[in-house]
Amino acid sequence: MISMLKRTALCIALSLMTSTIAWAQVRLAGAGATFPQPLYERWIAEYGKTHPDVQLDYGGGGSGQGIKGITDKTIDFAGSDAPMSKAELAKVGGADAIVEIPSCAGGVVPAYNLPVKDLKFTGEVLAGIYIGTISDWNDPKIQEINAGVQLPALPITPAWRTDGSGTNYVFTNYLATQSDDFKGSIGVGKQVKWPVGQGGKGNPGVAAIVQQTSGAIGYIEQNYADKNNIEYGSVKNKDGKFVKAAPDAVSVASAGAVDEMKGTTLAASIWNQPGDGAYPISSFTYLIVYKDLSNVKSKEQAQALVDFLHWAIHDGQKLAPDLDYAPLAPAVVEKVDAAMDTLTYGGSPIKASIAEAK
Repeated sequence: MISMLKRTALCIALSLMTSTIAWAQVRLAGAGATFPQPLYERWIAEYGKTHPDVQLDYGGGGSGQGIKGITDKTIDFAGSDAPMSKAELAKVGGADAIVEIPSCAGGVVPAYNLPVKDLKFTGEVLAGIYIGTISDWNDPKIQEINAGVQLPALPITPAWRTDGSGTNYVFTNYLATQSDDFKGSIGVGKQVKWPVGQGGKGNPGVAAIVQQTSGAIGYIEQNYADKNNIEYGSVKNKDGKFVKAAPDAVSVASAGAVDEMKGTTLAASIWNQPGDGAYPISSFTYLIVYKDLSNVKSKEQAQALVDFLHWAIHDGQKLAPDLDYAPLAPAVVEKVDAAMDTLTYGGSPIKASIAEAK
């Protein structure tokens, strides 16, 4: 009798141990946009403190790589600064097959390498620089909006993204609203052909060019500029005010986006928005998963992914301002929650099993 009890206890202990080991091996991989990568890495680090049984990884690589990875089902979730296009959605089974949610918002800044602080830019001037019609820092069009500033007679080196990038998408779409010449010659998209300057991969690549090249200018995420102590300027917004990127200024730009968000692909453009305090080169960035999470290896992984996304959209938002991102407005979070409520695994609903902090 005692021997039987011991064997039973041992079997139970082994079963529990096996279950614990299996759960401890839950791994989730994401890749894509470098724009929000510092925030995602912070989220992963913070989430891991209370969920050591889930191993998360986010590899960056650019929005194009993220969308390719989710399309090929080589990753569990993707990051993209640009919403998926109709052609991209068609490759994954259409909009009804995807849940695409904003995770935060941020600003793309004109970072430059000059011994001058607080330069001002207009969309027209930035477009001229990237077209190549404004090629020197003491050009009258730059001098006109920077009265009293001694600008050097130094050639401008525009730095740009070589990879398929949501930052490209945001920057080119903004400049297309400012310059018909830019719209007609360079156009908009995740990847375009730039006529002048030097290319680098990802926000880090562009930041490195700006940092290492006297007279360079590049469009990078505000976080990268701050992290690398790169000077960046203010930009004239739709209401005629020069505004420097900051979480509050990005939040103003995103305030009217809720009405654009419908269904489970919650895309909304927030560049060139009205408002005295709105930063004009602002954008949401997105997390993308399959609506049915059967692309991941197990139901346990699917549950872990849903729990992490829920945590990021709720508890994780309070970490955004520390890294110069704008957290989602409560009305946007409601839209995201509704989209996430449609997630399934093998056709069965799968809900978050954790509650956000109050």
